[in-house]
Amino acid sequence: MQTNESSQDGEIKHVIRSLCMMNNRFMNFMLDDNKEAAQVFLRIILGDDKIKVKNVRIQSFIQNIYGHSSQLDILAQDSKGRYFNVEVQRSDEGAPARRARFYSSILDTHFLQPGKLYEELPDTYVIFITENDVLHDNLALYNIRRRIDENAKCFEDGSHIIYVNSQRRDDTALGKLMQDLYCTEPKNLHYHEFAERMEFLKYSKEGEEKMTDVIEEYAAKKAEAVAKEAAKKTAQARNVELAKDLLSEGESIERTVRLSKLSEAEVRELASKLSA
Repeated sequence: MQTNESSQDGEIKHVIRSLCMMNNRFMNFMLDDNKEAAQVFLRIILGDDKIKVKNVRIQSFIQNIYGHSSQLDILAQDSKGRYFNVEVQRSDEGAPARRARFYSSILDTHFLQPGKLYEELPDTYVIFITENDVLHDNLALYNIRRRIDENAKCFEDGSHIIYVNSQRRDDTALGKLMQDLYCTEPKNLHYHEFAERMEFLKYSKEGEEKMTDVIEEYAAKKAEAVAKEAAKKTAQARNVELAKDLLSEGESIERTVRLSKLSEAEVRELASKLSA
């Protein structure tokens, strides 16, 4: 029993220490109420060293009583009242243009209070950090703004959408930030604002306890994988028995392959054993 518990404990530690910030759950823990780290992100991505983050929250649920609601990965506000929503997307399907548009609109509806003028609507930034170059132009950053077609001037409505291509991991400030997103060891991080939090989360008992939901998610995925493997083995055994019955009744190799869903090599091997 103690051996099993030790083995499980070691497995949990291995999972935690293999995490990087491109795992959005781990990113959430890294930035939760961590103004300094969020500030590094925003300053580098926006190229503005004067950004001062007032607060940062993770998993902010924004209710939309008229339609689709959303849970934002990271929501920060700076000293100028601007709001920044940061989303980490490992799947290309998770970062479509219309999702960015929706997140931008839901921030607007949430932060313009009743009775306020439209001019009081805060500037908003929706930032997708993507594992792949989903916009396919091999750029490190894609700053997306509305513009007037006839004169190519920006339409200054205060909304901003930014895609960050995490594949561009060069020696620029942004490239080093992208390197840090894939880094699993605190000592190898370029930006010290991340190192202390990562050290705490990965190498302290308190940090491990804080990441309970990450561990539970891992356990659920592992249980699902075990169940799928067991189901696969059961189906395979059933198909083998069916093939044996068909061959015993004189069915051809071709028909047995089709009905049993085994490969031709597997069926021929069974046939040779039955005739031996």
